[in-house]
Amino acid sequence: MYMAYGWPQVIPLESPNCVSTQQIIYLKVVNRLLLVVSPTHLELWSSSQHRVRLGKYKRDADSIQREGENLQAVWSPDMKLIAVLTSSFYLHILKVQITAKKIHIGGKQPTGLFLMNVSLLLSEQVPFANKNLKASNIICDNKHMLIGLSDGSIYNISWKGEFCGAFFLDVRLNDKSVSNKIYHHLSNGLASGGTQSVHGSNHVNHLVSETSAVIYLEFSITLRLLFVLFSDGELMLCSMSKKGLKYTESIKVERKLASGEVVCASLAQEQQILAVGTRKGIVELYDLADSASLIRSVSLYDWGYSVEDTGPVSCIAWTPDNSAFAVGWKLRGLTVWSVSGCRLMSTVRQIGLSSVSSPVVKPNQDFKYEPMMGGASLMHWDEYGYRLYSIEEGSSERIIAFSFGKCCLNRGVSGTTYARQVIYGEDRLLVVQSEDTDELKILHLNLPVSYISQNWPVLHVAASRDGMYLAVAGLHGLILYDIRLKRWRFFGDVTQEQQIQCRGLLWLGKIVVVCNYVDSSNTYELLFYPRYHLDQSSLLCRKQLLTKPMVMDVYEDYLLVTYRPFDVHIYHVKLSGELSPASTPDLQLSTVRELSIMTVKSHPAAMRFIPDQLPREDILRSDTSLSSDLSSREPARCLILRMNGELSLLDLDDGRERELTDSVELFWVTCGQSAEKTNLIEDVSWLDYGHRGMQVWYPSEGVDPFKQEDFLQLDPELEFDREVYPLGLLPNAGVVVGVSQRMSFSACTEFPCFEPSPQAQTILHCLLRHLLQRDKREEALRLAQLSAEKPHFSHCLEWLLFTVFDAEISRQNSTKNKATFANHSISLLEKTCDLIRNFPEYYDVVVSVARKTDGRHWADLFSAAGRSTELFEECFQRRWYRTAACYILVIAKLDGPAVSQYCALRLLQATLDECLYELAGELVRFLLRSGREYEPTNTESEGLSPRFLGYFLFPSSFKKQPQDAKSSSFKEQSAHVASVKSILESHANLLMSGKELSKLVAFVKGTQFDLVEYLQRERNGSARLENFASGIEMIGQKLQMGTLQSRLDAEFLLAHMCSVKFKEWIVVLATLLRRAEVLFDLFRHDLRLWKAYSITIQAHTAFAEYHDLLEELEERLSSTVNSE
Repeated sequence: MYMAYGWPQVIPLESPNCVSTQQIIYLKVVNRLLLVVSPTHLELWSSSQHRVRLGKYKRDADSIQREGENLQAVWSPDMKLIAVLTSSFYLHILKVQITAKKIHIGGKQPTGLFLMNVSLLLSEQVPFANKNLKASNIICDNKHMLIGLSDGSIYNISWKGEFCGAFFLDVRLNDKSVSNKIYHHLSNGLASGGTQSVHGSNHVNHLVSETSAVIYLEFSITLRLLFVLFSDGELMLCSMSKKGLKYTESIKVERKLASGEVVCASLAQEQQILAVGTRKGIVELYDLADSASLIRSVSLYDWGYSVEDTGPVSCIAWTPDNSAFAVGWKLRGLTVWSVSGCRLMSTVRQIGLSSVSSPVVKPNQDFKYEPMMGGASLMHWDEYGYRLYSIEEGSSERIIAFSFGKCCLNRGVSGTTYARQVIYGEDRLLVVQSEDTDELKILHLNLPVSYISQNWPVLHVAASRDGMYLAVAGLHGLILYDIRLKRWRFFGDVTQEQQIQCRGLLWLGKIVVVCNYVDSSNTYELLFYPRYHLDQSSLLCRKQLLTKPMVMDVYEDYLLVTYRPFDVHIYHVKLSGELSPASTPDLQLSTVRELSIMTVKSHPAAMRFIPDQLPREDILRSDTSLSSDLSSREPARCLILRMNGELSLLDLDDGRERELTDSVELFWVTCGQSAEKTNLIEDVSWLDYGHRGMQVWYPSEGVDPFKQEDFLQLDPELEFDREVYPLGLLPNAGVVVGVSQRMSFSACTEFPCFEPSPQAQTILHCLLRHLLQRDKREEALRLAQLSAEKPHFSHCLEWLLFTVFDAEISRQNSTKNKATFANHSISLLEKTCDLIRNFPEYYDVVVSVARKTDGRHWADLFSAAGRSTELFEECFQRRWYRTAACYILVIAKLDGPAVSQYCALRLLQATLDECLYELAGELVRFLLRSGREYEPTNTESEGLSPRFLGYFLFPSSFKKQPQDAKSSSFKEQSAHVASVKSILESHANLLMSGKELSKLVAFVKGTQFDLVEYLQRERNGSARLENFASGIEMIGQKLQMGTLQSRLDAEFLLAHMCSVKFKEWIVVLATLLRRAEVLFDLFRHDLRLWKAYSITIQAHTAFAEYHDLLEELEERLSSTVNSE
């Protein structure tokens, strides 16, 4: 799959002069050449490693004035001719020739680029020039081209400049009496066919009246299909002759594909999928192999962007392998999607899936520049899929090229890996660093210049089974990379390197298998090289192949090679001698199986051996004789992924094929892929990914489970984000590694940098549930123990319990109205709880699941998990107070308010002792709320309840009650509320007595304790200061006024002391804070206090730092006395 990386590159174009439209009209990339046609000229660029302009053709002003600007263009398949239709309907045919002038760029290596000459061969006005018509795009084959016209006709022109006439399509599909034929015009005006004609005219009045204009044409000579789009949004599918566009009489309308909203279309020939863009900004995918049925639709609606933001679809471009497609919109943005609907890349800035309003960008907004901000008019991929060339709407000055890396899709003749995830670009590898799954990273590994400069681009990448070696092949040869040592290994002889044209790579243990194309004899062969030496002298074996292989795979000592149409050959590889430079090993291949399967299905895109699976207990035994015996057996089955996404299982013994599922993009065979005991996915047969997300497949019970009719069980509960595309697996972590796009902006660049961001998603909960369903509790426990140190283990256990409990609730609801029978077997929910109980995360997991489910079902959960009071007590004894607090609500629901209040009071005292004041505040609020909800109260106590609530929770804002009323209200309040009052006051006394002022402030803020009323009552009690000198010294040590938080705490206390006019505390805190205005306001009304303060400050040397404050106060007080 395709992921964008790096900054977009800009290819500057020559600006057109004196034109009415500033718009590029044609863009195409083929065979390392890029053709761009503007209204006044065309340019040819190299699209290889070096972007260089190779040639151009510029029309003069007289030609433009006389014949009009360039309007439409097309490049012949052999790249020798270019046809251009001007606005005055002149046809220009230009010839492209390669000159002998070679281009040299700085460096030792030659570029292989030559200048090109473009010359005019033909300039002639077309026959329909005077009809005031408009033309569609131009399509062509090697001999002819077709142009759609605004009168509904299609005109045929040969590359020799011959005007072959126009024809109309009969779109009356419902009229069985009239065949769906076409009505022709002879060249230059003689009409034939049809019931009415106008002699001497270039066109006829065809049978279908009021035909709309033809605005877009698309065709495939391979599929023999022509698509015609009319201006009213009608899209017609037509069949045509395999001989090409010349024989227009064979064109026949087969069906109407879409109607009313279509504005463009693009065909994926290999997948046989038609992508249709609509006026609503939506792209619809149609399966041409299945009666043109609608597969799915994709748009940016779910990302908060409507058609008002993006406009209608303007262009669609498929990748060369048809696995993804780019969509450009008229007003804003460009996005790349996979066929399954995963958003791989987007230039539109991400705002999240939950956005309420559509993010219309305003011109005066201060934001970094967004690529394709004004929309996209044209797009084209290069032939390798490494670059997407795009033209901005209304632009004629530049081409924007986006760089893409390709994920290893496990298709074709290149191997796969499970321990190393790699994205490969044209000259680099993007390797996922998965040693620490807490934070996956992407490493950019640039290929050596000495190799890639001569063999650009990268074509094949394969990782060894352990993921420690990478084999990389470009245009010629191959190189190896040792990830541990960070070293490259090359062919020592460049001549040998150039003789290899790699068409596929596999790893056979420590041996690299190269599928090589021999140019001189047009044959294919397999070359076996040891990884320690790339040289002809070390070649272990050379195996000639019958023809070009379609798919290949390897498992242990067995090699699978499949040819077209569907011939399967399996070889056994036997290695004699030690594989080391000191010895001379010998490798022999012997054919063990040949199958020739007749089928009408689409061709295989990938095939993988399915080894027989051992139970985990056998794998983990110290005696490995059974395991080694099984691994030496020839695999008898293989998985087949076809080009149309169909996944099936092939029995190699009898050739029977069983369909499994469809709409699959890629899959991983996981069983038998890792010999390590820490492999967490050994019990899985394989995983697949498609538009449904990730699916996990398991074998069923039995001596030979694959022989049974129900041999597979599917676990569909592993969903994948539509922005994350899976790359591979980490067996030892039990996670699937995916990648998504993120953009980083910089002030020094015009465009943002596209950065692939790896993400991990666990599948451990699926594996554990599967084992428990089969009553393999010991295996499940062993697997969980292997995973206990892995990241997100607690989340996996929580997700496991949640899914099992949710399924249990659904099962109970479905059987509620049915007769039930006693079933004394242990339920899956009980098995799950028994499993998780072995881990300390159990208490957190259970209560977290309870909080995520309806309280009506808590009784069922805790009947399996254990009594809520017992779980609370265990957490309390272990001092896991936060977890214990979560059980309070469950206890209130299941055991009643009295029990929950008792537990909450115990927990409140414990949290205060541990200074967990936020948690204590939540407990206080719960206790007061439960008092109101559950305790019976008479009318008098109800009238006094606000007083109590304010005492505990809010600053005192009520009028002071008379002492007798206050005492009577306390008598009437519930017992647990009185206990709360007692606990809070006791803790406040403890803190105030020890002058733990920072803790006191945190306590008041956390529990909303009414400090004002407390200070009024304890003025002569615990809050009393003995004397000023000792008070300021002790409080200064406790608060540490040098820190910001301590100063904020002192300000908080000072405000409360001022509200109760607590002079002793005001003097101390204001002095520590140097709040002269507070002290001045206090002393000017009490000069006796001022004298005592002044004497104390001057008498103690420890208070010398406050002498400046004293002088300021003395000056202000003196001036006040004098003025009075």
